[in-house]
Amino acid sequence: MGDLVTARLVLHPMTGDEAGRLAAGEPPRGARWATGYPADGDVVAAERFLRTLADTGDPGPFGTYEIRRREDGAAIGGAGFHGPADEHGRVTIGYGLVPSARGRGYASEALRALLVCARAHGVTCVRGDADHENTASHRVMTAAGMWPVGEDERVTYFEIAWTGTTTTVRTPG
Repeated sequence: MGDLVTARLVLHPMTGDEAGRLAAGEPPRGARWATGYPADGDVVAAERFLRTLADTGDPGPFGTYEIRRREDGAAIGGAGFHGPADEHGRVTIGYGLVPSARGRGYASEALRALLVCARAHGVTCVRGDADHENTASHRVMTAAGMWPVGEDERVTYFEIAWTGTTTTVRTPG
């Protein structure tokens, strides 16, 4: 699986070695990490990816990606899938950026790249969630084409679904 390249970003699919180093807080030789990277969420994602590799093997495009700025190659966050598509073609995504990279549209740009990747690999529905008070993440998912579809006491759930060549937006209620 190659890099996913957008106008301003490179989403680099992590290898097992890279995930191991990230989880240990050791940048690979020649890597550039922005201040604050990796965050706790990046470490959790790397550890989940390592467990997936050990349990079921390489998930291919449904793994963990390091978000890098094209202009300087610095890693500014992570994004990815929580695993391969389920039996109904659904996946769950997650993402995060270091504080200095927030508010510039990078998260929405990265999420749109993941949505394109998911659709290209036969996914029928992408899901995500964010705490109720995390309105910035709500805006990220909405900007990428996802819509709120429900909530519980802690989080609001978002998704986008495709049938054939049509995007389906499910509304609550």
